[in-house]
Amino acid sequence: MKLVDELFEIYRDRLTGDDEDLDIIALAVVENNSRQELLNIVKEMNDYELHFFISMYLTETLKDKFAKYSGNMDNTQQSKYLH
Repeated sequence: MKLVDELFEIYRDRLTGDDEDLDIIALAVVENNSRQELLNIVKEMNDYELHFFISMYLTETLKDKFAKYSGNMDNTQQSKYLH
C-alpha cells in the first residue's frame, strides 16, 4: 500500500517499529485525515490489501468483544467456552 510505504520511508530511521511506535503512527494517520480522506485510502487498496484490512479489523474487533464478554462471565460460564 502506498501509504504504508510512505510512512515506512519517513519513520524507518527514526523509530524502532515496536507496537507503541506503530500505534502512534496509526493514530496520527486517523486523527489527521477526514472520513473522506480515509475512505480514499481504502479505495486505493488492491484486492489483497482490502481483504487483509477487513480481515485484521474483524479479527481485532472480535478479540476485543470476546475479551470483554469473557470478563463479564463468571467462572462457570467461562468454562463451557474453553472446550
